[in-house]
Amino acid sequence: MAEAGEDDASVPAQRAMTPFDDIYDQADPRAFFRELGAFGYRTPHHAQRVFRRLAALRLRAPGDAVLDLCCSYGINAALLNHEVTLDDLYAHYSSPRVAAMTTKELAEHDRSFYRTRRRPDAVPVIGLDIAPNAIAYARAVGLLDDGFTENLETAPPSRELLDAARNIRLITITGGASFLSRATFQPLLHGARTPPWVAAFVLRTGSYAPIAEHLSEHGLVTEAYTGRTFVQRRFTGAAEQRYAIDAVTAQGHDPDGKEAAGHFHTALHLTRPAADVGTPLLDALAGR
Repeated sequence: MAEAGEDDASVPAQRAMTPFDDIYDQADPRAFFRELGAFGYRTPHHAQRVFRRLAALRLRAPGDAVLDLCCSYGINAALLNHEVTLDDLYAHYSSPRVAAMTTKELAEHDRSFYRTRRRPDAVPVIGLDIAPNAIAYARAVGLLDDGFTENLETAPPSRELLDAARNIRLITITGGASFLSRATFQPLLHGARTPPWVAAFVLRTGSYAPIAEHLSEHGLVTEAYTGRTFVQRRFTGAAEQRYAIDAVTAQGHDPDGKEAAGHFHTALHLTRPAADVGTPLLDALAGR
């Protein structure tokens, strides 16, 4: 999982960005929310409304599912299927009561927490991440209907993952896009009964073009939402900010008022079959 500290996979970027590696595969998500909350991490908040609108459009038949790539502790699934906000989750996992619990006690508490907040229109969510502890926790508390700890960048998918991928109608990404390539998307798209839509919030420091180019080989068209960008988190220091300003400028973007003002920003990309483009318009899906 490389959500809040992801980069464009270049060596200089790896050195410039805070990786947060220690929080992505703990026994429970408390450290994730504590450390990222300190820097105002917001991407799942921005994605919540968009992903709910897309799920309502795409998941119509029994068995249809969302696949959340780099899903971590199931945060997108929590926001998609439950009456909670990202701020609610920050408050929940930082409360003194939760801080005093063991992981086993927290898992029991979270099963009730999410069960009582489950939306009537909840949809099946499959998670894919290389962090086994995070996947296990998300499954244990009922956030993921299924979860896989497989790295498709380095090995082919299991038969179980391919079977699950047949029912994917929507792929969601809020972090880690820079670490993904055709190696991840090819088997998922090849195995799906119907071409899924792909909705990705991608840091402006890197390019989504290689993924979009591969998706186009499957007859899918990628649109970038131009109405606004979305705050990801504050920089951890001057080195990150210098890196981000240089990187977004190299990508042809203007950092003024965004990275120059102290935050990483993401852009929303939506990929769908050519026949579906404009139905509805991306502006309608992403707008307030």
